[in-house]
Amino acid sequence: MVSTFVAHGAAAYDHYMGRWSRRLAPLFLDFAGSAAGERVLDVGCGTGSLSLALVERSAVKAVEAIDFEADFVAALQTRIGTNPITARQGDACDLPFADASFDRALSLLVLHFVSDAQQAAREMRRVVRPGGVIAVSVWDTYGGMPSQRIFWDTVVAIEPSADGRRAATMFRPATQPGDLPDLLSRAGLTDVRETLLTIRMEFANFEDYWQPLLTAQGNLGQFVDGLAAPTRARVIEAVRAAYLSGRPDGPRSFASVAWAARGTVPD
Repeated sequence: MVSTFVAHGAAAYDHYMGRWSRRLAPLFLDFAGSAAGERVLDVGCGTGSLSLALVERSAVKAVEAIDFEADFVAALQTRIGTNPITARQGDACDLPFADASFDRALSLLVLHFVSDAQQAAREMRRVVRPGGVIAVSVWDTYGGMPSQRIFWDTVVAIEPSADGRRAATMFRPATQPGDLPDLLSRAGLTDVRETLLTIRMEFANFEDYWQPLLTAQGNLGQFVDGLAAPTRARVIEAVRAAYLSGRPDGPRSFASVAWAARGTVPD
């Protein structure tokens, strides 16, 4: 697998996205389900938001957590404690597990960064037993992420050459209506259902909003730093003005929406 997620360390990821995946994980588990005694696979575990929420909720027998980023796996390993979680580096498109070895496979905020999301869905089906459940979730990057739209729409208004970058971010694979159910159906799952999950992203001030954009994921920081100095200054001030919206700097709260789908491995 070639991951399209460009990471800059576990701490930066937690500040950029981990704090929001911790809020989303319980809602996802309400939809995905869990049961005592199950063996569960967490595909793309990041720093452990879903795995840790899962063991807090249910007396599962074991959680196997994998992620492409070794730094994320190491961070989760420090948080496991006595919980029945095993974390390892792994490839969502080539899972290192035997056929039908799990009761449930879950993937939170991952498939839109996997180079072949359909192959990842097929792999999850392979390792889940007949009658088991697969559930996945990704951000609604175009229609449900206003905190991202503030940045990209403002940048493109000032620097039209950034439009291609905006499009690539807004229309990531598997993030449009019906994409996740289609993935699961084509992987051979039955009883496929889709829903929307909504949290709020809350920022203490503009700095809390702005700095994670530049330092945590991908090459946005390089892009902004690479702008001509006058353009860079205009971008920063325009994004700040969009965040402030005519009010003093301070807390802001944005509704943020994720798609989720689940299906059953046929007998």
